[in-house]
Amino acid sequence: MKTSTVDYPATRTGGSGSGSGAQHQLLRFARAVEDAFEQVAGTPAWSMTPEEQRETLTVLQRVQSRLAELEMRVLVAADRNGVGADSGATSTAAWLADATRRTRARCSTGVRLATELDESFSRTREALRKGRVNLDQVHVIVEAVNVLTEEYDDLPSGTRDLAEEHLLDLAGEFDAVVLGRLGKRLFEVVCPEAADAAEGERLAHEEERARRLASFTVRDNGDGTAEGRFRLPTLHAELLKKALESLTSPRRLGEGRIDPKTGKKLDYRTLLGHGFMELLESHLAVDRLPTQGGSPFTLVVTIGLDALMSGIGAASLDTGGRISAGEARRLGCKAGIIPMVLGGDSVPLDLGREQRLFNKYQRLAMAHRYGGCAAANCDRPPAWVEAHHPKPWAQGGRTDLDNGLPLCPPHHHMADHPESWNMKWLPSGGVRFNRRQ
Repeated sequence: MKTSTVDYPATRTGGSGSGSGAQHQLLRFARAVEDAFEQVAGTPAWSMTPEEQRETLTVLQRVQSRLAELEMRVLVAADRNGVGADSGATSTAAWLADATRRTRARCSTGVRLATELDESFSRTREALRKGRVNLDQVHVIVEAVNVLTEEYDDLPSGTRDLAEEHLLDLAGEFDAVVLGRLGKRLFEVVCPEAADAAEGERLAHEEERARRLASFTVRDNGDGTAEGRFRLPTLHAELLKKALESLTSPRRLGEGRIDPKTGKKLDYRTLLGHGFMELLESHLAVDRLPTQGGSPFTLVVTIGLDALMSGIGAASLDTGGRISAGEARRLGCKAGIIPMVLGGDSVPLDLGREQRLFNKYQRLAMAHRYGGCAAANCDRPPAWVEAHHPKPWAQGGRTDLDNGLPLCPPHHHMADHPESWNMKWLPSGGVRFNRRQ
């Protein structure tokens, strides 16, 4: 790729500007960027090739990160210089809100984050400057490290640096939402020997509180609809969500995912609403309610054998949530919930050549391993995937976990058409698809 030297234009104010050369150069750079936008204002994006569009979008994302770092670098310096004092502003955030028409809350958050990066998160600021992380990830990293050090006051020396580096490494693979979930488990990285017991105790307190706060209300709108609110423990909310995703999976609904009036796909919220209606009509009918428990949906709780036996520690849900080991033990005999015990006896998962289709337990194991579709750029949940034989069964492929891959219907279709799509295995065990040229 060809590179060139940027020639910043002279300042628009008559003189040479005030302050040091570095400050003057930053001002000229900001104005040059603003002028550069005008040069492409009328350029149509539709005239680009798909490859150019892909590259441009990724470059622009890096540019946004680098501009954000520059903005915060200037912002923290302006705050220390009392940039709003001459106009009578009570704070830098107040001056910035007035000058840019942003909300005071957002400007205050910006000043705090800029100060935090300058004083305590030099590695994160450098990663942002290089475009390795985005601003959403930066917010998560700063909050997670601060929460860790506030909750535990007896952490070993160097803990902050270790935690920050760990999250920066994860940021290269995960978005801000997943990074936030991983950030809540930083204690496991810095103090792994005490992490399980501490998390189990915290989750047990949260679960007890969640049961006390559980509520459900519904109101008739008088127009043929009703709306309501609920507050449930994480476990029960995950059960409900998984049930609705199972009822609205693409393979199950088929054409039912299309709005018959517009011919367009129904949005995710509407689909879940339809699934909720079916759940109430067909699966929770009064005359069909089980007398001893039971559910058509399965939630997998993964827990170590030691934690299951002792009740101390934590367990993972296949939906991504976490519950205490004590709660997992309580749920062990509940219908619709299957424990996947690590380190203990398990259901046989390899069927060899005796059966063509993967069974229920193999699918659960694949869901545990991949968390949904195994394609790198896909976010379809486990309830929406199908089990694929990378080595086709008809060609001698075995029906076992080593030859099983969960793929959503579109990616399954790509895997079944290697003449059109190339499937590349990734170090993580997932796959990436590219159209053959």
